[in-house]
Amino acid sequence: MSSVKLQADFNGLFGDVLCLSHNDSEVDQEGRTVVLRDGISVTAFDEDQDKDGNREYVVASGIVEAAPDWLQCKGSRWVLRIDKRGVRHESELREANA
Repeated sequence: MSSVKLQADFNGLFGDVLCLSHNDSEVDQEGRTVVLRDGISVTAFDEDQDKDGNREYVVASGIVEAAPDWLQCKGSRWVLRIDKRGVRHESELREANA
């Protein structure tokens, strides 16, 4: 199964944890509703800018987990536990695959 792609606010990044949702479901980039649950593979993305001010996306992949207590108090229900590849820009992915 391929990874689900969800838009996320990377201002909610805490180390290797990214706040993913305050709800039990989100809409993926294809417009489909995704019910969040422990263990699903997700790639989160958000619009950003490169060093020249051009639009590009920041991305991170990992596994969905229930939000830890310290984030639940801020309304977060689900987080993304980011994998060892960390947070990166799309341009870095293109360069790595070139």
